[in-house]
Amino acid sequence: MEETINLRELFLVLRKRLWLIVLITIIAATVSGVISFFVLTPVYESKTQILVNQAKSDQQLYNNQTVQTNVQLINTYNDIITSPAILDKVVKELKLNKSAQSLSGQIQVTSAQDSQVAQIVVQDTSAKRAVQIANTTASVFQKQVSKLMNVDNVKVLSKATLGESASPVKPQPLLNVVTAVVVGLMVGIGLSFLLEYLDNTLKTEQDIENILALPVIGVVTNIKDVPKPTNVSRPDVAARVPQRGETYGS
Repeated sequence: MEETINLRELFLVLRKRLWLIVLITIIAATVSGVISFFVLTPVYESKTQILVNQAKSDQQLYNNQTVQTNVQLINTYNDIITSPAILDKVVKELKLNKSAQSLSGQIQVTSAQDSQVAQIVVQDTSAKRAVQIANTTASVFQKQVSKLMNVDNVKVLSKATLGESASPVKPQPLLNVVTAVVVGLMVGIGLSFLLEYLDNTLKTEQDIENILALPVIGVVTNIKDVPKPTNVSRPDVAARVPQRGETYGS
């Protein structure tokens, strides 16, 4: 016998275990909110830009080959910026209590396609320290690249600045809570259908007809709120055992 999916039955399953779905969703949202607000450490982000551009004389004009060479150099510079040759000096200059390898995990160098501008993005638990790392990294790289590559084609285009009201980039509590609500709903709905699938008990006469394919001959109903019998005693009748030869009411 083929089993068909009935939308009404699915709706009844969700309604029957609505409390479970709501409970799991509330727990997931609460846990996510508590972790986002009270457990995770805020992380701030700072950015600085550098321009890769060859120094040109008055007679030298821009051409496509020169621009393409500068674009290709950016890929090499991206690796140099996060190398110990640069970051060791950044750590020493800022007196950071971390290694160059650990600092490289906080720095990301990006550049748009066919662009001569590279962006140094730094994330740190301190907004002020993130600005210092970004600006120092750009400055140290500008000084060291001429020694490493024998070229002088890097300029700091824009420095990182510390805003008056710096806001962390992560965690994002609202996004985390919304994600937790969606995940909680999915888990709650999935668990509801799983419990319904594992429940093989017969609860109604309709279950007997559908599963056992047997007709229902009779149904024993539940009688609720049946009034209990009460003993009403007459006040004019004495509650005593009649003596020999006596009858009640005599």
